[in-house]
Amino acid sequence: MADPTISHTTPDSLASPASEAGSLDVQPGSDVVEQFPVLQQKSKGRQRLLRGLQRISSSQSLRARISRPRASSAPYRSSASSLSCVSLASTPSPFGQPSSSSSYFSFGDVSTAPTSVAATPAVETPGYDGIEAVLAVRKVDHPVSTPMTISLPTEIKKKAKVFNFWDTIPSEIKIYVLSFLSPKELVRVSRVSKKFHELCFDGQLWTEFDASKFYREIPAESLTRILETAGPFVHDLNLRGCLQIEHMQRAQRLVAACHNLYSTSLEGCRNFQRPTLHTLLKTNNQLIHLNLTGLPAVNNATCKIISRECPDLETLDISGCKQMDARGIRFVLEGCPKLRDLRASSVRGFSSNADVAATIFATNNLERLILSNCSDLTDDTLKTMMLGPNPEFDIITNRPLTPPRKLRHLDLTRCSRLSDAGVKSLAHVTPHLEGLSLSNLVQVTDSALEPILASCPNLTHLDLEDLTHLSNSLLDNHLARAACAKKLEHLSISGCDSISDAGMLPVFQSCTNLNSVIMDNTRISNLTLTEAADMVRNRALSHSSSPSPSLLPTVTLNLTIYDTPLVTWTGILEILSRNSEPLTAKPSKDGVVEVTSGSGNGNGKRGKEVIGLRCFHTWQMTVDEHTRRVLKGDLGGAKRVERKWAEYMQAENEMEVAGGWRRRRRVRVTRDNLEEDQGVQGGQQGGPGGRRRGRTVGCVVM
Repeated sequence: MADPTISHTTPDSLASPASEAGSLDVQPGSDVVEQFPVLQQKSKGRQRLLRGLQRISSSQSLRARISRPRASSAPYRSSASSLSCVSLASTPSPFGQPSSSSSYFSFGDVSTAPTSVAATPAVETPGYDGIEAVLAVRKVDHPVSTPMTISLPTEIKKKAKVFNFWDTIPSEIKIYVLSFLSPKELVRVSRVSKKFHELCFDGQLWTEFDASKFYREIPAESLTRILETAGPFVHDLNLRGCLQIEHMQRAQRLVAACHNLYSTSLEGCRNFQRPTLHTLLKTNNQLIHLNLTGLPAVNNATCKIISRECPDLETLDISGCKQMDARGIRFVLEGCPKLRDLRASSVRGFSSNADVAATIFATNNLERLILSNCSDLTDDTLKTMMLGPNPEFDIITNRPLTPPRKLRHLDLTRCSRLSDAGVKSLAHVTPHLEGLSLSNLVQVTDSALEPILASCPNLTHLDLEDLTHLSNSLLDNHLARAACAKKLEHLSISGCDSISDAGMLPVFQSCTNLNSVIMDNTRISNLTLTEAADMVRNRALSHSSSPSPSLLPTVTLNLTIYDTPLVTWTGILEILSRNSEPLTAKPSKDGVVEVTSGSGNGNGKRGKEVIGLRCFHTWQMTVDEHTRRVLKGDLGGAKRVERKWAEYMQAENEMEVAGGWRRRRRVRVTRDNLEEDQGVQGGQQGGPGGRRRGRTVGCVVM
C-alpha cells in the first residue's frame, strides 16, 4: 500500500538507483537526451547556484526557517502535500525579493518536483546551460499586485453629482442661486475656491450691502476690505450704527471704492469726517435716498453740495444734525426738485428764516414732512408753508384760495409754540393727508381740529396725545361722523383727561377698521371695552359670511388702557371672555343668521379676531397667558384662566370689604389655583409656566 503522505512520485520510465540517492543520471544517446539536447552541456556557476537553491527550498526544515508566512489570500493553501521551489522567473517580485511560491517543473514526461515528505529523497535536477530558454516563466498572481477598485459611498457620489451639475449650469443661474445668501454668507462661501470667489464677488450680488445686521461680528479692517472689493457694484449702502468706520483712512478707502450709490444711510456714524462725507457726495451724483441722521459732520455747506451734486434726490433725512439750520434745507429744496420726503427733526432756525417756509410752499413737491421737536416753529411759519406768504381767502366761506398741498404725512410733535391759529392752516389745503401727528401741542383745542377732520377724507393715522383741551364733542360730533371714519386705523388720545365713554363709544361704533387705539390716562370705563369687543366680533362676521373655525385666531385690535381708574377687572374679564368664545354667526330675532355687511378688507375665509390688551401691570401676566392660549387655539385652557382669575378677584374684593381670616385664606387658595393653572401650561419653574406648588392638606373637620 502506497504511503499517503507522498503527493508526487517519479515516473517508472525514469526510475533508477541513482534517483534513490537524490541524483538523476542521464546517459548520452538516451531518449531524454534526444528530447532535450541542451542537457548535454556542462553546468556552469549560475546553474550550480540555482540547483543549490532548489535543494534548499525542497527541504522541510530549512523552508520553515527562511521562508516568510504565506498570505491568507494566496492562491495556494499550505498543506502537507504542497510543493515549493524557487521561481526561475527573470522578473523580480513586486516586493523587491525573489518569489518563493510553490511550483514544479515538467519536461515532457519527466517530473522534477520533489515531494514534501522529509523521508522521501529529493530529486536533484542536473545542471545545464540555457535552462531559462527551456523553462517557461511562471507568473505568480499575487493579490497585492492586482489593481483593486473600491466603490465610493452613496453620500460622496451624490455630492460629486451635485458638484458636476454645478459646473454644467450657466453662470446666470449660479448668480441667481447665490443671490439668496446674505453678505456675511457670501464672504464665507467665497473661500471655497477661486471659482466661488469670482462668483461670490460678482457685481450682481452686491447691489445691496446692509452692514447694520452684522457689523458687530467682524473687525473693522475686514469690513473695510469687503467694501473695497464690492464697493464698485454697491447701489444700496447701509452703514447705520457702524462706529467701526472711525479712522479717516478706512473711511477714505470706503469712499474711494463706492462711487455708484443710489441709496446710502450713514445714521449713527458719528466719527465720519466732513471732508470724507463731502467726497462721498461729490462722487455719487446719482443718489436718490440719503440718510444723515445725527451726523456732526453735516452743516450748511454739506447741504449746498447735496443741492449741487445730487439733483435726483427724493428722500433726505437730516434729523438731529445740530451743526446746520433751516438755511441748509432751503439749499436742498432749491437744488433738488424731485425731493418727496424731508425729515428735519430738531433742526433750528425756522422762525428767523422766513424764506425757508416760502420755499417749501413754492416747491409743493413734499409728500412727507417731519418737523418734530422744532421748538422754534411758529404759527406764522406754518401758515407760510401751507398758505403762502400772502394768502387769499374766499369772502363767503372764508376758505383759502390756495392750490392743495401734496402732503400725505405731517409730523408736528412737540412743536410747543404752535397753537390753533397755525394748526387751522392745515384745513382745506391738505386733502391727501393720511397721517397727522399733533402730540404734545398743549395749546391746541377742538376748534383747530374740527375743520381738519372735515377736509381730510383719507386720514388713517391720527395722533392726539397729551392734548389736554380735547373734549368728547370732537370725537362724537366730528371724528365719528367724518368722511375718514371708515378708513381710520390708528388713534391715540393718551393723556387726554377729558375723554370718556361719551366720546369713545361713537368712535368704536363708526370707525370699524381700527387696528390700534391708545387710551391710557383717560376717563373711559368698562363700557368702552365692551363696545370695542362688539366691534371686533361684528367685523369678523362681516369679513366672511362663513367663518372658518379651523384657522387660528389673530389679533386685529390692540388696546392700551394703562392708568385708567374707571376700568375694573370685570371689564378686563369681558374682553377675555369675548376672546375665548367660539366664532359663530350672530342670530337675529327671527332666528335667521345675521351677517353685517361692511367694508372689510378681508377676502375669503378668516379665523376669529381677538383683542390684544395692555392694561394694569398686576393684571398683565394673566392677560398675556390668556391671549397666548387663545392664539394657540386652546379655548378650554383660556376658559380655566378666566374662571380662576374671576374667583381670585372676587375673593380679594370680599377681603377688602369685610376682611377676616377666612376670606384672606380664600384669597390665598384662589391665587394658588390661578398660579398653578398657569404653571402647568407653561414651562418655567416658580412663575407662569412652573410646576405645581406643594401645599399642605388641611384638616377635614376644619
